[in-house]
Amino acid sequence: QVQLVESGGGLVQAGGSLRLSCAASGRIFGDYGMGWFRQAPGKEREFVATLDWRGAMSYYADSVKGRFTISRDNAKNTDYLQMNNLKPEDTAVYRCAARRSATTSIYSNQYDYWGQGTQVTVSS
Repeated sequence: QVQLVESGGGLVQAGGSLRLSCAASGRIFGDYGMGWFRQAPGKEREFVATLDWRGAMSYYADSVKGRFTISRDNAKNTDYLQMNNLKPEDTAVYRCAARRSATTSIYSNQYDYWGQGTQVTVSS
């Protein structure tokens, strides 16, 4: 079993930055791809970013492209989501996810493990 714990959320003004972390622990076997998803109140969960095992391939939602950067430190079993130029519409609960595959995925149903989430609130 793999446990994922997010941190780094909080309240920030529009235009500000936050860095989310996702620490993985437990029985981590082999390579795994990572993703970040978010869900705002009253809305469906949506894909944000994904990164492969080596950190070589990444994809972003159009709404965050150019503002968010996903990265990872495999030695620390930790992934990061750097969020710059935040907007009020970025307000949501952000959850990291891991999949038992080295590749990326934008689909939430292709992930096997999920964190509990961290709240990000952007004020205007």
